[in-house]
Amino acid sequence: MPTMQRVVIIGGGPGGYESALVAAQLGAEVTVVDTDGLGGSAVLTDCVPSKTLIATAEVMTEVEVAGELGIFLRDHHGDAAAAIGVDLARVNARVKKLAADQSHDIEARLAREGVRVVKGRGRLASPSKVVATLPDGSEETYDADAVLIATGASPRTLPSAMPDGERILTWEQVYDLDETPEKLIVVGSGVTGAEFASAYNALGVDVTLVSSRDRVLPGEDADAATVLEEVFARRGMQVLGRSRMQSVSREGDTVTVTLSDGRTVTGSHCLLALGSIPNTQGIGLEDAGVEVDEGGFIKVDRVSRTTARGVYSAGDCTGVFMLASVAAMQGRIAMAHVLGDAVNPLDLGVVASNVFTAPEIATVGVTQTGVDEGKAFAEVVLQPLATNSRAKMQGVRDGFVKLFISPGSRRVLGGVVVGPRASELIHPIAIAVDQRITADQLAHVFTVYPSMSGSVAEAARRLHQSS
Repeated sequence: MPTMQRVVIIGGGPGGYESALVAAQLGAEVTVVDTDGLGGSAVLTDCVPSKTLIATAEVMTEVEVAGELGIFLRDHHGDAAAAIGVDLARVNARVKKLAADQSHDIEARLAREGVRVVKGRGRLASPSKVVATLPDGSEETYDADAVLIATGASPRTLPSAMPDGERILTWEQVYDLDETPEKLIVVGSGVTGAEFASAYNALGVDVTLVSSRDRVLPGEDADAATVLEEVFARRGMQVLGRSRMQSVSREGDTVTVTLSDGRTVTGSHCLLALGSIPNTQGIGLEDAGVEVDEGGFIKVDRVSRTTARGVYSAGDCTGVFMLASVAAMQGRIAMAHVLGDAVNPLDLGVVASNVFTAPEIATVGVTQTGVDEGKAFAEVVLQPLATNSRAKMQGVRDGFVKLFISPGSRRVLGGVVVGPRASELIHPIAIAVDQRITADQLAHVFTVYPSMSGSVAEAARRLHQSS
């Protein structure tokens, strides 16, 4: 039985609801204080909505190679279709419904597990007391043996680039669009900017991507980013590298992005992808002794403890690794630590992540940058997908599998996959990294022929050393 019985969680996103489920399973009395809806931004305004939009974009991308595969699209009269279009209003209606359904499913699951959910804004009155301000303005106070803060983060904006919800938008506001933008300017070439630029480009929108860096996805594998830039160029997207945004303004139906060198870019809409800021203001952190860094992110250790005794934190508000999967893991680890269950501290070296562009880019473990900078020692092999028989059958010509292995132990240290469904193909490599599997062991596992996963085994075989 747990030594602590009362757990109060502030925030109902992945970090919050996953920790609530673990705490309930371990016998604790659990209360979740949630403001915006269970699932948080991951379910309601970020991951689920964006990947639902991208699912439609993926179908459009596949249509591009229909002719190559011998498929001829026809309209309802049986004539050859002149063009394939997208009804963005219907797409966005589906996006919102799926997000709401997922939130409802989470709420129902918590109810079945006996978790109390309170709609309100939570704040710390002390490390062992949470105050919830309810929608009617009244307050309720909850004593806690342990508190977990999972308040997430919000889109970053600038005084010179303020969204209006109509033409100048954050990624949380694009799902209110009823008409397809004539010309979309995406400011920011990180993961969010690249994903939306790729998606809207596939939906037939004229897209310009404004990047302050010399390439898209500056935090990702350089070889992967090069492939993506080539695909973007082939599909007609304009990418403005080394072009820092100075301001965004609107006049009527025209949006103008002014760059720091004086150039201007005009379009019908602008999507701001400028990063995130943590939702940590006004929730009593300082009074409770919870330290934050210069960016406002809550400081935590590998078992999600903050600097205040009995107070834990998980998710984007910690800035550790802003992924829903990491938020959920942080929450689960925190509750295991609180309630005396077996604990494996968070290991970012085995986190698999994915960029949902077309093609997708998935990574795990050691990176090319780490190798190039001497932070990791590894042999590297890159296996192009263009040589894969299944890829040829499906008309896939962009992408690769890259593996990093230890020169001594021959253990798989990391990998990169670029291609369709890279988010699925990275899994065997993630298992190899997590379980300390060698390249030979990975190569000896049977793969289906023909399959994209065959390229993972082929890359591993290329790393074999005879004894």
